[in-house]
Amino acid sequence: MTQNKHSVKPQTSIFSKGYDPQRSEGAAVPPVFRTSTFLFKTAEDGKRAFEIAYGLSPMKEGESPALIYTRVNNPNTEILEEKATCWDGAEEAAVFGSGMGAVSSTCLAFLRPGDTLVFSDPVYGGTEYYFRHMLPLFGIKTKHFPAGATKAEMEALLQGDPTVKAIFLESPANPTIMLSDIGAARELADQYSTPDHKILVMVDNTFMGPIFSSPLALGADLVIYSATKFFGGHSDLVAGITMGSKALMAQVKVFRTILGSIADPDTTWLIHRSLATLQIRMEKQQASAVKMVDFLLSHPMVYELSYPGLPQMGERQLELWKKQCTGTGSLITFKVKGGEAETFRVLDAIEHMKLAVSLGGVESLIQHPSTMTHSDMTPAEKAHAGITVNMIRISVGLEDVDDLIADLKQALAKI
Repeated sequence: MTQNKHSVKPQTSIFSKGYDPQRSEGAAVPPVFRTSTFLFKTAEDGKRAFEIAYGLSPMKEGESPALIYTRVNNPNTEILEEKATCWDGAEEAAVFGSGMGAVSSTCLAFLRPGDTLVFSDPVYGGTEYYFRHMLPLFGIKTKHFPAGATKAEMEALLQGDPTVKAIFLESPANPTIMLSDIGAARELADQYSTPDHKILVMVDNTFMGPIFSSPLALGADLVIYSATKFFGGHSDLVAGITMGSKALMAQVKVFRTILGSIADPDTTWLIHRSLATLQIRMEKQQASAVKMVDFLLSHPMVYELSYPGLPQMGERQLELWKKQCTGTGSLITFKVKGGEAETFRVLDAIEHMKLAVSLGGVESLIQHPSTMTHSDMTPAEKAHAGITVNMIRISVGLEDVDDLIADLKQALAKI
């Protein structure tokens, strides 16, 4: 009788996957491979390495890419790419020098002049600018629907438009925390794809991280992260990650190589260092965020609080959360009673949280989306996306939550 093999959890896999200590003098953790180039044993080995790197010839079974040049690949990058897939269950990953490097390189790998990208709105400010202002420069059109849109609302942008090549979702949305329907996007992509024109579903999962949502399992073709955030987790690096099938990632990596958007060895080593505590950090930050939400919900100066899983988010959002998430995360957005002056008064009175953009670090960060992360949007675009002058976004860190709540209480008293 065959015994069922125990399924090893990601929190265990990351300690051994992707790294053979015996290839590095038995070092318990990988060294930093600070080198620009790598040596070939023979000219034939060099030829084959470049055939694979530039997509001139597919890899054979059991073959792996040779190390060539750090713009193409590097041991630190490859180790991280193998380990980072543990939570998402992806076949392959590609690490970039920033989250925007991941977004831009991934989009350019699949979009061509005349194609259309359909995206949920709002998204991160840099992504928003790239979609609205830069892709059109290359003849790539973009259209958007509100984050949290129904399948019918999303379909309205696909019907009668054979140029749609990709559906891009940021879920939860930055900064409104609205979830988008990944399953509906998958169904629509399949419905409107043809044998020679496959519509891809891309999901930016930065806010939930790989712990509380698995877009690939929900039907996404590609999942994208700003690895600066929870993967790095210490506000000391900038990076991005894209994950998906081997076939799709092969195309992404060719573009990464030529665009030069790969992360450097020191950055990938630092993210590797952070992987061991990724799940623990995110679970602790989530626990603190839940307590902070309870406080904010009862505060007289706070309204329209957005946080995954809250009944106040509405029935449809609650339904999507139950279907797509296993947690609530550590990002909170809320509005205060008043305008920009009152909101700034709160932000300037904060003592323990840091007034800065970004998220997912060990320290709590607080910021003003309208004039910071999403300042490049027009007033009409902000209004359409629900970004107001009295909106505040918090990324809950690892400080004592009672201290954070006391800090918010004294700051809100300044209104």
